[in-house]
Amino acid sequence: MTTFDAIATPTVRRADHLEPAFEHRADIEAAARKLAARRKKPNILIYLMDDVGWGDFGCYGGGVAVGAPTPHFDRLARNGLQLTSCYSEPSCSPSRATLHTGRVPNRHGLHRPPMYGEPGGLQGEITLPMLLGQAGYTTQAVGKWHIGENRESQPQHVGYDDFYGFLSVSDMYTEWRDPHFFPEIVYSGARTEWIKNMPFNRCFVHATRGGEATNVEEVTIPVLSELDEKWCRYSIDFIKKQATSDRPWLLYHCTRGAHFDNYPHEKYLGRSPAKHPYKDTLLELDDIMGRLVEALRESGQLEDTLIFVSSDNGPHMETWPDSAFTPFRCAKGSTWEGGVRVPGLMVWPGTIDAGRQSDGLFDFNDLLPTALGLAGASELLPSDRYIDGVDQTSFLLAPEGLSNRKYHYYWLSQTFSGLRCGEYKMVLSATSDDATDAAGPGGFTGVLERYTYPKLFNLYLDPKEQHNYLTRKLAYVEAFQLGARHHLATFRKYPPKKVMGLNVADRRDAPAS
Repeated sequence: MTTFDAIATPTVRRADHLEPAFEHRADIEAAARKLAARRKKPNILIYLMDDVGWGDFGCYGGGVAVGAPTPHFDRLARNGLQLTSCYSEPSCSPSRATLHTGRVPNRHGLHRPPMYGEPGGLQGEITLPMLLGQAGYTTQAVGKWHIGENRESQPQHVGYDDFYGFLSVSDMYTEWRDPHFFPEIVYSGARTEWIKNMPFNRCFVHATRGGEATNVEEVTIPVLSELDEKWCRYSIDFIKKQATSDRPWLLYHCTRGAHFDNYPHEKYLGRSPAKHPYKDTLLELDDIMGRLVEALRESGQLEDTLIFVSSDNGPHMETWPDSAFTPFRCAKGSTWEGGVRVPGLMVWPGTIDAGRQSDGLFDFNDLLPTALGLAGASELLPSDRYIDGVDQTSFLLAPEGLSNRKYHYYWLSQTFSGLRCGEYKMVLSATSDDATDAAGPGGFTGVLERYTYPKLFNLYLDPKEQHNYLTRKLAYVEAFQLGARHHLATFRKYPPKKVMGLNVADRRDAPAS
């Protein structure tokens, strides 16, 4: 049993633009020995699902128990490191941008998802594929993007050699085509034409580095049900092709599922014990993960590849029952644990020890500095902007390695919501999640509440965040105030960024010349 204590242990700040981190010397040395023994830089496969919950996998207590067995995810968990405190952002675009930049949303500027061609994206950011490309990696993106449809933000212009997927989000392509959800559009020629004239691309596309995206096929409801299968085959072809290359690679594979509305592929329709579209879709996502792993094994690349499996946020409860499961409070759109604590599996056979579980903090923004650390290219980390991620190489590779992250910071759009350290979480602001605001409340339904005094929750004793512990635990107040103060102070030198919303210039609104 470790004697390390996250609250009592100080961190080290290596530079003013870098997040302070713990330095576990024995872990760092053990990780360095493992990397030195390797013959090449690791391939990196990021498998990112949409709106899948912390409780959906069997290894997290779901699976068979919630009507959707996940044998492939469960096997990965047994063969690597299962993270129980892996954190995304409250919704998909902020999470995906944070993963790509190593920065919290108030720095990269994507505070919420852009919708139906709305401006806002990754333009001006330095991204993970850009940096890994400089380190000699081939970079491939497949599936959902949703980090900006504008040309400057598309995958082929922010570091990817190739992209095959759609630029937006599942429901935008199909909800207005479904008479169950939108009879007032489906049965109105005028409104159907109005939708068709909106400035978003209704097709999934293909693009290569520096080029224009070309349409592959319009995403109708029948096409939507086949996208994850098509994208799986594309990624398998990429994996097989890379087996003959001497270059390491990054594959960012994002699924369509299980974002609402779910129209399962006919092979999976009704196959889950739950006999429900969401659960049927989860079976397909699990099968696809198994097929990607098998492609790595057959091509001889499995032991050379780090696999990270996660979801971009928690369940979208406004669409229940077409939604995921979490045992935590609230849902997608919130900074309660149900909105941002997501499954996280780290697998690298022969390098990450099998059978590990850890509640050490791991943030999406840690992926960028960690990937550079694994690639031996940490010197490429940008120095002209603040990097909120910390290098978690030693956490992943050392036997029983400890997380290098002291705090997780919760951002709710442009509002600093709170922070976690150890088992404690302090909440300053949050989305209300009671039933008085609207029927069927979820993380997108409530109102922003600013608390008169902070709330303090012990997530080990109270994972549903129902018991405010503050007045009985005043000794912790200064530690959390200090963490919040130091985090917010970084925005003085590295100011916030905003790339979308009504107060951001939109060229489409400019007067005609």
